[in-house]
Amino acid sequence: MTYRNPTPTVDIIIELIDLPHRPIISIERLNPPHGWALPGGFVDYGESLETAAIREAKEEVGLDVQLLEQFHVYSAPDRDPRQHTISIVFIATATGTPIAQDDAKSVKIFAPWEIPPELCFDHGQILKDYLEYRNYHRRPGIRL
Repeated sequence: MTYRNPTPTVDIIIELIDLPHRPIISIERLNPPHGWALPGGFVDYGESLETAAIREAKEEVGLDVQLLEQFHVYSAPDRDPRQHTISIVFIATATGTPIAQDDAKSVKIFAPWEIPPELCFDHGQILKDYLEYRNYHRRPGIRL
C-alpha cells in the first residue's frame, strides 16, 4: 500500500528589528514557481520545525534569526502548485542586511504597508493574517 501524505514546510516572517517600522524580508524565488515569497522551505527528515525555520532563514537570506513564536499553519491542498504541503509559519526577528543565497534570486525589504500584492503560494494570505495580528497585538517596539 502506498500512502500519499502532505509534505511539511516552514515559512518565516522575518522582522528586521534594527530598522524603523520592523520591515519584513521577502525573496524573489530562483526556482519555479517564480515570484516573491517569504523565506522558507521543506523540513528535512529528522529535523524539528524550529531548526528547519532557522536553517532556511540562514540559507536563503544569510541571517541568524530569533524565533518569536509559531504563527499559524496553512494546509490548503492547492497552496503549492508542485505538491500538497503543510506550512508551519514562524514569526522571527533579525538584524543586519539580508543577502540572497541558495534558492533566492534576490531579496527585498518591505515596509508593512508596501508588501507586494502578488506573492507565490498563499503568502499573500499569510502576510494579510500576520498584519492583522501585528496590528491587533502591538508588541513593544512595533510602530506602524
